[in-house]
Formats: sequence, structure tokens, C-alpha cells
Amino acid sequence: MNWGIFEGLLSGVNKYATAFGRVWLSLVFIFRVLVYLVTAERVWSDDHKDFNCDTRQPGCSNVCFDEFFPVTHVRLWALQLILVTCPSLLVVMHVAYREAREKKHQEAAGKDGGRLYLNPGKKRGGLWWTYVFSLVFKAGVDAAFLYVFHLFYPKYTLPRVVKCHAAPCPNTVDCFISKPTEKNIFTLFMVITAAICILLNLVELAYLVSKRCRECLVARRARARHVGRHRDWAASSCKPDDLLSGDLIFLGSDTPPPLLLDHPQDYVKKTNV
Repeated sequence: MNWGIFEGLLSGVNKYATAFGRVWLSLVFIFRVLVYLVTAERVWSDDHKDFNCDTRQPGCSNVCFDEFFPVTHVRLWALQLILVTCPSLLVVMHVAYREAREKKHQEAAGKDGGRLYLNPGKKRGGLWWTYVFSLVFKAGVDAAFLYVFHLFYPKYTLPRVVKCHAAPCPNTVDCFISKPTEKNIFTLFMVITAAICILLNLVELAYLVSKRCRECLVARRARARHVGRHRDWAASSCKPDDLLSGDLIFLGSDTPPPLLLDHPQDYVKKTNV
């Protein structure tokens, strides 16, 4: 096992994650990946060999094991961990794509050509949506696997004895599971850590969405204040133009002129301001 790959992955993802994302990464790699690699595989290594049934009928033990363990815990956990960690790689790849694009732009346009991204790792635009998608995907994968585990193994526990009556067993036989208590402890541990990871993903998602909404509200208010000031300035700058527009102003008369006049020049005189 090459731990340098995991170290590089952890440092790369950790660089662009929020505080909740860093806690999630620590929980996944320390309490799920390491526990799986160091302990869980050894606990389930002898599950088929030590699955004994009280019959000598050839093939009965294999059929009963397949009926009760359609997919073993370690293989489900391996698939779950692979699918959970892939979205984090997607975020790192998106940041690497931004950095490569920024580098090409700098080489083509030069230093005076501006920048495409002020900070390629800052969660704005498409990178924000990629990060949000990764959170939703990770929470969905963990929730789906928890449901699958509950579907295969009700209450996430293994009984000490299971009864099997599948062919070619001659009748209903009793089969005994190896180390059920130890396996139940590790199963509950993995289930609890997966549930905590789901909670952290949802909390981080709520944090990102609420932060984005606050930023949009602040930008909208600033835009509204800017528009209001612009309107006030436009209204104040148009007042002198009302006098310079060449309109007729009624002067030297205490009473307003009639609406319809035969000779309006008797009541109106132009003034130059």
C-alpha cells in the first residue's frame, strides 16, 4: 500500500476545503480508511472458512453462506470508500484545470493582459457548483450504502446462528457465523462514522449556500444604493437644463393666460437665461 498517494490526495483536497470539509477528510481517512485497511479486512478474512453448518451435505455451506452474505461487508465498504472519495478528486482536478488555463492566458497575453481568475482555488462560478455537487454526491452515496447495509443485514447486526433451508441442504440446518460480536462492533462503528460524515456534508452544504445567499444580498443592496445615487445625481443635473431648454416662461402677468388665445404673444415674452 502506497501511503504517499493518500498523503498527496489529503493535502491537495485539504487545501481547497472549508473547515467542515477538513474535519470530514480527517474522519474519512483516519476513522474509515485506516480502520478498514488495518482491522476490518482481518476480521472478515475468515468469514467463509469459519462459516459452519451442522450438515455434511456437499455444497450446503457454500449455498447458505451466499444466501446470508450476498455481498460481504468489506467489499461494500471498499466500494463505498472509493465512491465517497472520488468527488474530492473532482474538485482538485477542477482547480488544476483553472490553474492551467490561467497559465496559458498569462503566456499568451503577457503580464498586462489581465487575469482570468484572481484566485483559481477560490470557490466562485463553476468551482462553487463543482464543490456543492461533490457534497451532495458524497452524502447521497453514504446514505445509499447505509440503506443497502440495512437491507442486507437488518439493524446492522449479525446473529450468532442462522437457519438455512436452501437446496442442496436436505432440511433446515443451523449455520454458525464466526466472531459475530466483533463483527457487529466494527459494523456499528463504520455505520456511525458514515452517519457523522453525512451530517458534516449537510452542514457544509448549508454553510456554503447561506454564505452565497448573504453575498448575493449584500451585492444587491450595494447595487440598489448605487442606482439610487445615480438617479439622484441625474435628477439634480437636469434642473438647470429645464431653464436652458428654450421653453416659454410667463412673466409680467398676475393672472394666467387663457387656455385658447387668438394672440398669445400679447401675454408671453421669451426670456434668455
